[in-house]
Amino acid sequence: VQLVESGGGLVQPGGSLRLSCAASGFVFSNYIMTWYRQAPGKGRERVSTIDTEDITWYADSVKGRFTISRDNTQNTVYLQMNNLRPEDTAVYYCKRRNYDGWGQGTQVTVSS
Repeated sequence: VQLVESGGGLVQPGGSLRLSCAASGFVFSNYIMTWYRQAPGKGRERVSTIDTEDITWYADSVKGRFTISRDNTQNTVYLQMNNLRPEDTAVYYCKRRNYDGWGQGTQVTVSS
């Protein structure tokens, strides 16, 4: 199993970013995928989940601003992040259900 996150960067408050997580080593369409984040000095927080039927879940803190999606033809899960806030600053990770490993993450920094 390999998970490679990308798309992070520095953005001003109110801006947008689209994160990608490219998956390999397993049948992507069979698995629930989740985005997590870890802010400096804090524990890892679940952000959003998409299941195999495209049913989604969002943390209250991002509901209405973030959108998770998946492309099973590209073995990729995305996180569209709009109206970003400084408190969204974190390293973002994707994770496959029933797999303990993590990718390297992608840094998102929201600052003016």
